[in-house]
Amino acid sequence: MSESIHHPAFTFVRSQPIAALNLTVDEYRHNATGARHYHMATDDPQNVFLVGLRTVPEDSTGVAHILEHTVLCGSERFPVRDPFFMMIRRSLNTFMNAFTASDWTAYPFASVNVKDFYNLLDVYLDAVFFSRIDERDFRQEGHRVEFTTPEDPSTPLTFKGVVFNEMKGAMSNPSSVLWQTLTSALFPTTTYHYNSGGEPVDIPNLTYAQLKAFYQRFYHPSNAVFMTYGNLPVSDLQTQFEEKALKRFSRIDPNSAVPIEQALTSPRLIEENYALDEPDTAEKTHVVVGWLLGESTDLDAALEAQLLEGVLLENSASPLLRVLETTDLGGSPSPILGLEDSQRQMVFVAGVEGSEPDRAEAVEKLVLDTLAEIAEKGVPADMIESVLHQIELSQREVTGDGMPYGLQLILHGLPAAIHDGDPIAVLDLEPALARLRKKAADNQFIPNLIRTLLLDNAHRVRVVLKPDTELSAAKQAAELARLAAMQSAMTDAEKQAVVEQAKALAERQAEVDDISILPTVTREDIPEHIDLPTPEKTLHHPATSTWFNRSTNGLVYLQAALDLPQLTHDELDLLPIYSGVLTELGAGDRDYLQMAEAVAARTGGFSARSSIRPDLNNAHNLSSFFLLGGKALVRHTDELVELFHQHLNAARFDETSRIRDLISQIRFRSEQGIAGAGHVHAMNLASSGMSARAKLTHESGGVAGVRRIKAMDDALDETKAINDVAERLARLHDKLKGGLRQYNVIAEQRHFDAIQPVLERAMQHGNAVEHFHLSKVHQPVREAWIGNLAVNYCAKAHAAVPPMHEDAAALAVLGGFLRNGYLHRAIREQGGAYGGGAGYDSESASFRFFSYRDPRLTDTLNDFDRAIDWLLDNTHDGRTVDEAIFGVISSIDKPGSPAGEAKKAFLDGLHGRTLEQQRLMRARILDVTEADLKRVAETYLNPQTASVGVLSGPTKEDELKGLGLHIERI
Repeated sequence: MSESIHHPAFTFVRSQPIAALNLTVDEYRHNATGARHYHMATDDPQNVFLVGLRTVPEDSTGVAHILEHTVLCGSERFPVRDPFFMMIRRSLNTFMNAFTASDWTAYPFASVNVKDFYNLLDVYLDAVFFSRIDERDFRQEGHRVEFTTPEDPSTPLTFKGVVFNEMKGAMSNPSSVLWQTLTSALFPTTTYHYNSGGEPVDIPNLTYAQLKAFYQRFYHPSNAVFMTYGNLPVSDLQTQFEEKALKRFSRIDPNSAVPIEQALTSPRLIEENYALDEPDTAEKTHVVVGWLLGESTDLDAALEAQLLEGVLLENSASPLLRVLETTDLGGSPSPILGLEDSQRQMVFVAGVEGSEPDRAEAVEKLVLDTLAEIAEKGVPADMIESVLHQIELSQREVTGDGMPYGLQLILHGLPAAIHDGDPIAVLDLEPALARLRKKAADNQFIPNLIRTLLLDNAHRVRVVLKPDTELSAAKQAAELARLAAMQSAMTDAEKQAVVEQAKALAERQAEVDDISILPTVTREDIPEHIDLPTPEKTLHHPATSTWFNRSTNGLVYLQAALDLPQLTHDELDLLPIYSGVLTELGAGDRDYLQMAEAVAARTGGFSARSSIRPDLNNAHNLSSFFLLGGKALVRHTDELVELFHQHLNAARFDETSRIRDLISQIRFRSEQGIAGAGHVHAMNLASSGMSARAKLTHESGGVAGVRRIKAMDDALDETKAINDVAERLARLHDKLKGGLRQYNVIAEQRHFDAIQPVLERAMQHGNAVEHFHLSKVHQPVREAWIGNLAVNYCAKAHAAVPPMHEDAAALAVLGGFLRNGYLHRAIREQGGAYGGGAGYDSESASFRFFSYRDPRLTDTLNDFDRAIDWLLDNTHDGRTVDEAIFGVISSIDKPGSPAGEAKKAFLDGLHGRTLEQQRLMRARILDVTEADLKRVAETYLNPQTASVGVLSGPTKEDELKGLGLHIERI
């Protein structure tokens, strides 16, 4: 790329084509401020922008996190109350968010629509560099005190604030507490000692003046890095940067570099507690050993650490992971296992969960002895080769299903850019990998790494994190005592000031801003239709196979869908376990360790799951498949196909101790997932009476499923019990593997001829089976599940219609309409929850309301009903209906990865969802009117017949009973 086409305010530094990623990275520096700009030029029309700032907190008040929220609440050119959430509505974005990491804050977005991209860029640049930082927004988003009845100073004082409640939710997850405890001990003197998200007990100490000072110090172009990706001209991007922001600044020294931590001279031992709200504390302790390593900006050192992590922990055959998976000292390897290389200095962690405090020394000894043994004996060359293969594969794979591919590349390079390293070298790994390969040829390379990085490294901390059944109550009592002391010390004038502040904030939240000053897309900007991938060819011999031609960068993806047979209740209960263990066992003449080695050496791994979806016109009729998927570099197609069919045809259910370990790991993973996805669990609970499919979702993947796996895991200590489960799994496997098979191949067309004969030799047709069905379910649910949670997740569900019903489109638009117009303000801004909304769910044929990390309960459930009244009792601006439509359309049109889109198309086809039907649904959505929204709300959303689902903690039991909810325990 030539230097001549950038903006004159920037100096061109260098250009680097990266063949493995099909793009060129150009680096520029802004002349006046020193701001850096890295642009990834590619022909991808999904353009991505990110501005990152090094933010270095010096306490745990959450200042960087609260600032990230507050910055997006209005700026100089867009002085409206909430431009961020308003732009979500006025945009066709494919991604919009902001992140706070331990040492940086980033503001990214992505869009396929050029006008929309520049609209968002305009708002983001103004927000980041010219934010108003209004004190009322700080109180809303960060923290404040209010009286329980805001205008009555005689009622008790309470803490409120979105981040305050968000972090209460986040820090009720033991893994978060564990990571924070470990890094705090590993970094006694630098910023990583503190919780950048904020500790709930410290957040109320942050003052508005401190927030503003933090903004003034760190939100400056001299402390910023701009990163862009896509097909827009770099000169156009830089013109916007310069005109909208940078020309108003001159260079400063941000003085924000994170210093190197002072080395510990001897290992430290730390014991801490986490809150557990259930009586049984047996085997609920975490024990981990963590080391501080070198700098992440040293690419060779970082790759060496990654190689070491891979050799030790890549898969179940890796020596350290094998020991941690099979030891009786714990139930499962630690959730924070492995290398963390996104901070200035890297951290390596090994340990277990499901342990006891008195086993801590034994766990540490086990880890150190295992490392010493590996250093002594060395590791086989093919194990190193296998890890290098995995690094190459992850480097080449074009992802983008959860988050745009360009944003993933940007985030991969961002830590290096933030810490003055070289993000281009991080992205263009080939030269560094070649150097690593050469060094790794020496059989003493890994042993020497183990010694220098771990065994001889005194900067080591052992953390024992113990459950404490009284901690929640103690924390709550301390919070209430703190509030009571504050209240009793207040003068009448101070109490009146709190009343006035609450009133001022309520007035701000009720303000109707003139949002016409914000840029917007219009209906004309929505493409008439979208192209979805269609198979290049379909073959029917020897079994049916579809072939998708996609830009997969030298990878091949293989799937097989087997017709799911009719299952007994017991088999249905086992299905999630079966899906979880199938690809982790031995198969044929390989035991699980040999299988793990073979899979890692030649493929990108395998996964299994079932796909059970309702008929398009009837929620009670199902189409059901069992899916196995795998991927590899095309040059390893032979091995991919062979290993794929071994898993499918010859998995070994005689490995009972392996099955025992895997079930334990599934149990810990599912328990950890509750706090992060509590709103999904609550919605699945609320809609679980709507259909048999909805009930199955709750019972297999919801909180009922978590409880069942806990009970199963607890019962497996008897040999007889595990043998019984293994036999039942083997019988289920025999039943499933016989179903009629349909294959799906995704690769670049030029590779089809090489792949086809290999696959056809191994393909099996399978047999027709009695099709899977479930007994009809239709009953109301009013239920709450109590678990280890510091905040609430509330949901209401209303029975609605299947996806091809003509009202489905209006229901789909209604969710965004209610969120934009009512729920966001009531639940997040006024109620203090981290989030809330509503949506039509085609899988359960229901319409569901939800809240996320919510301090309230009864009031939120009432707000769901009030939202319906608000819709029906008011006339609404036609523009707001358009905004709700934009949200639905952008989620439909959002591009995925090349392979992910083809997998979705294959699955949609299996379930009878044709291209024509999807286009019809999209056209119906574009035709929805306000009258349609009111009609479907009156038809389907009757508060009297709504089902209720809540996830909460033990302190809310009385309130839940008062609501007449049936109570279960997770």
